[in-house]
Amino acid sequence: MAREQLSNAGFSWNGFADRPELAAALAGNVAGRLTKAIAERGTGLLAVSGGTTPAKFFAALSQIPIAWDKVTVTLVDERFVPASSPRSNAGLVAANLLQNEAAAARFVPLYHEATSIETAAASDDAALQSLPWPLDVVVLGMGGDGHTASFFPDADDLATLLDPSSQRIVLPVHATSAGEPRLTLSLARIVAAGFIALHIEGQEKRSAFENAMAPGPQKPIRAVIEAAPRAVEVFWAP
Repeated sequence: MAREQLSNAGFSWNGFADRPELAAALAGNVAGRLTKAIAERGTGLLAVSGGTTPAKFFAALSQIPIAWDKVTVTLVDERFVPASSPRSNAGLVAANLLQNEAAAARFVPLYHEATSIETAAASDDAALQSLPWPLDVVVLGMGGDGHTASFFPDADDLATLLDPSSQRIVLPVHATSAGEPRLTLSLARIVAAGFIALHIEGQEKRSAFENAMAPGPQKPIRAVIEAAPRAVEVFWAP
């Protein structure tokens, strides 16, 4: 089926007729890139976002027969809640992605019990050092306010979160609009990925993306796109 394809210096837009078509196309793309990474360096490293949008994509990806035992999956960001919480990104990934063929993948969560979000982020920094960086694939989402990962416009220290020179792997986030403290991969780790996809659905998200990319105060998603050394691939369906 014909796709809408647009591009500029920072991103490439891929529009699909419907959400199942988008899910299948994105899953095939990600699986192919992980297979290429495994062939080249013996392992693949994938970071995914949470929320409700990626469930169909996760289900499609989980059924593709690649060498999942050589893939490590982690999260772009996480709420400071245990996996048993309905708001947990880890819970969403376990229920929708780490199934079928993908059950063989290794999963590295961001949340663990700690006295504070700062302590949890510091522990994550130590624990995630052993992952096979850089990321091969990152699949981001975006909120209607232009946030991506957990880079919220009202975060207490957004400038620190969006510092592309940060040496941190995981950063703590405090933002009123986030609902609870968050953990997020640093901008530097995200934009170093071999491939970055932005998965958005619905006309409202399309309008929010267009507004974020328009001249004016910088929104977090635009900061990510501008910091990335290669074009971000946007996958959208109405």
